[in-house]
Amino acid sequence: MGTRYQHIVYGDASLLREYDSGGPRGYGAGIDSPDEGPQEVTEREIRMLTTAFAFHMSTVTPSGWPYVQYRSGPRGFVHHLGGNRFGFADFRGNQQFVSVGNMNHDDRVALFVADYPLRRRMKAFGRATTVEAADDPDLLDHLRQVDGGQIAAQCERSVVIEIEAFDWNCGRSIVPQYTKEEVRERVQPYIDQIHTLQDEVAALKKQLAQG
Repeated sequence: MGTRYQHIVYGDASLLREYDSGGPRGYGAGIDSPDEGPQEVTEREIRMLTTAFAFHMSTVTPSGWPYVQYRSGPRGFVHHLGGNRFGFADFRGNQQFVSVGNMNHDDRVALFVADYPLRRRMKAFGRATTVEAADDPDLLDHLRQVDGGQIAAQCERSVVIEIEAFDWNCGRSIVPQYTKEEVRERVQPYIDQIHTLQDEVAALKKQLAQG
């Protein structure tokens, strides 16, 4: 799996606290190994990112503060571009350009992706590049494609992220949440059964009325 995640996350202060608590364990246990470079994503990470309809992305402001933004779109709006590269179309927003400006100044980003029904969550670090629509219209057109058609929202640029490190966290504290479509999918069999029973009741009432 590699140790890049530990080397990115852990600093001297964090390690000192771990040693004070009895020594490195868990994530910190891998910090003594050399940084092996970017971790190679597997089908598990690809599936998590490309089936998500939302995630949180943190960029770095020029003053060094983290800036967290919620990104969402139709399920599948994040595309795997091969290797550790992923991309998504950047929708026209409130024209503040904070994340875009941050990425152009410092390409480091952090992602938090959660699958709430299955109570899974993944953290990832990467380096992001923004590509304006006029500079590569074919890329943006590709990133606008999702199952069932094309993203209808106005898209101004592409965001391409090269994942360097990732980690899967314990999901026991995640409260399951479901979209309207997911709820509908789960209750549809019961709705169909109710309709069938209603039809049967109506037929029996008609038979009784006809004596």
